[in-house]
Amino acid sequence: MNTTFPIHVKSKLFLAPMAGYTDLPFRLIAHTSGAGMVFSELLSADGIVRSNKKTLAMLSFSDEEKPLGIQIFGNDPAIMAEAAVRLLSHSPDCIDINAGCCAPKVCNNGKGAGLLNNVELLHRIACAVVKSVDIPVSAKIRLGFTQGTKNYREVIAALEQAGVSFITVHGRTRDQFYSGKADWDAIHTIADFSKLPIVGNGDITSYEDAMEKLSTAGCAAVMIGRAAIGNPWIFCGQQPSYQEKIAMIQKHYERMVQHYGNYGIILMRKHIVNYLKGFPGAVKLRKKLLTLTSMDEILDVLHY
Repeated sequence: MNTTFPIHVKSKLFLAPMAGYTDLPFRLIAHTSGAGMVFSELLSADGIVRSNKKTLAMLSFSDEEKPLGIQIFGNDPAIMAEAAVRLLSHSPDCIDINAGCCAPKVCNNGKGAGLLNNVELLHRIACAVVKSVDIPVSAKIRLGFTQGTKNYREVIAALEQAGVSFITVHGRTRDQFYSGKADWDAIHTIADFSKLPIVGNGDITSYEDAMEKLSTAGCAAVMIGRAAIGNPWIFCGQQPSYQEKIAMIQKHYERMVQHYGNYGIILMRKHIVNYLKGFPGAVKLRKKLLTLTSMDEILDVLHY
C-alpha cells in the first residue's frame, strides 16, 4: 500500500474525466468547490497528432484549475507518446492514459477498456508515454474487460513495470458499463498489493461516502464522477441552500457562455437539470428551463 501521492494536492477528492462534462468551465467550478485535482475529458491521441479541429477545440486549460490531469486514449504507442509531448505546452500536472472507457466506439477499436484485452500493448503504450514526458504519467483502468476475465493483477503489474506514477481503478468491468455496484473490496485489494498510489473510483454519491472510502479502502485518493454533476459541493461536504444553487448556476452559466459563446446556453441545460435535483417542483422547473435562451429568463424562472 502506497498512499503518498506524487502530485501536491490540497484535497484527496478528485474530479473524474467525463466525456461531455469535464470541460474547462466545469473543471473550474469543481476546483473552486474543493476538488483536489481535476481531469479533462478523454482526448483522442490520433486527433491531437493529426490536429483534428474538434479535438483541438477541447484543448482549453487554465492555470486556475491546477493541478490538472489531461487524459488521452489510443492504441498506438508512438502516437500516444507524441500526443503526450504536444500536450506539455498546456502545462498539465500529469498525462493520464485511458484504459477504462467502456464506450463501444472506443473499446471496440482496442482503445480505452479494450486495452485490458491486450496487456502487452498497454504496457508498451505506458512505456512510450512515460519515456516521452518529464511529468507524472497515470492510467485509469477497470477490473477487467468482463466479469469472467478480471485481470487487474496483470494490468497493475504491467503499469508498474512501465513506470507510471499512480493508477485510478474504477471498480467495475467493462461489460458492466455503469450497472451493478462498484467493487470496492477489489479496489482495497489492489491498494494493498500495488506498489503505486491507487485512486479509487465508482459509486461515490456523497462527501461522507468519499471520506468513508478514503478511510477504509487504503486509497491515496478518491475520484468522483457522475455525483459531482450539478453538485460540486460534494468535494467540500457543504449542503447548499436554494439561493446558493442559483448563484452557482449563474456562475457556471457565465463561464459556459464565455467559453463557448451562445452555444454555451444549450450546453448548460444538462447541468441545470442536475443542479435542481431534489428541489420541490424540480420537474416542472426543468421543463421550463430547457426552452429558455438567456440567463435573465433562467433567473426569472428560478426565483419563483
